Amino acid sequence: MTDHAPPPRWAVVGNPENRRVTLFSGALRDAGLPAPRVVPWTDVLRGGGAAFAADEIVRIESPGENAEVDRLLRGAGDPTRVEGGARWYAAFTAAVRTLTGGRRLDDPDELAVLFDKRLCHEALARAGVPVPRSPTSGGGAPVRGWDDVRAMMAAHGMPRVFLKPAHGSSASGVVAVETAGGGRIRATTSVESAQDGRLHNSLRVRRLTREPEVAALVDALAPDGLHVERWWPKASLGDGAADLRVVVVAGRATHAVVRTSRTPMTNLHLGGRRGDLGAAVRAAGPAWAEALRTCERAAACFPGTLCVGVDLLPAVGWRRFAVAEVNAFGDLLPGLTGLPGSGAEGQDTYAAQVAAAIRRHVQHHPPRNHRAPA
Repeated sequence: MTDHAPPPRWAVVGNPENRRVTLFSGALRDAGLPAPRVVPWTDVLRGGGAAFAADEIVRIESPGENAEVDRLLRGAGDPTRVEGGARWYAAFTAAVRTLTGGRRLDDPDELAVLFDKRLCHEALARAGVPVPRSPTSGGGAPVRGWDDVRAMMAAHGMPRVFLKPAHGSSASGVVAVETAGGGRIRATTSVESAQDGRLHNSLRVRRLTREPEVAALVDALAPDGLHVERWWPKASLGDGAADLRVVVVAGRATHAVVRTSRTPMTNLHLGGRRGDLGAAVRAAGPAWAEALRTCERAAACFPGTLCVGVDLLPAVGWRRFAVAEVNAFGDLLPGLTGLPGSGAEGQDTYAAQVAAAIRRHVQHHPPRNHRAPA
């Protein structure tokens, strides 16, 4: 910014009561910047869009954790339901495209890829980013039910796979399947079937060991789209398997947390625990730098999106890494400060994004005088 340029204006499309909006607004305040104009998702979805002035820096925030927004996106029903992902995806991506004007921190086309695990996997693989092998990469191989999954596992020599709803998040609907000789099978999931036959997310991870049960579950999940990946043998840390969430802001890996669990799902709400990042760095040794570069290469597939959260899988031995997913809203790590040498030391993920947005959209492109939208 120059001495004569007015401070930039900011806008956030989000749920006003949500902690994400509060944290980002706080980061602006701490930087001496004006509070953002908050455009509620309910207004966007009911009103058919929103317009922004050419000099407004616009952040799209997660529409989650609001029952009315979930109803508008997914349809009527309990917010804990697993079904409805395809409808949610279609409604969300359509809503994003109704936003006009402004200087955007999130690219609509990239969000559409990020929220389809099959398309995201294909984008990463094409860029040479290491990912677990997948017969559904790109969405060309539909999964209509358990019979298709069984056929894929046999054809690709994958006795252990992860089944992921194509448009899911927070491990919603994920099923980790292991098979062995003699027809043995085990599926680990947090999905539970209600008496009405609908599927619901639970905070309790459970195991199914009868194939008819597994088949019924997969058949129920399949209509919304499933992504199949080879089970990546993860490294251990302490008494559990480990993976990492690495936040990449403006192309640089800035923040990281380790998650450990005794189950295949490391998500903290499913009983996963935050691990010792220092121990992980020591375990990786010289390979740690390559781990961060891998995350930055994954983020580079989405150059129009300022910040992503990369889920990184360390292989046994901590020398090789693969990217499991790239998350558009993967920055909710309150109080976590930046990695040494990242340029975000002392900053949380939101402060780092504010600084990067100023560099990208203000210092390089000083604002002109524009009228606010009517």
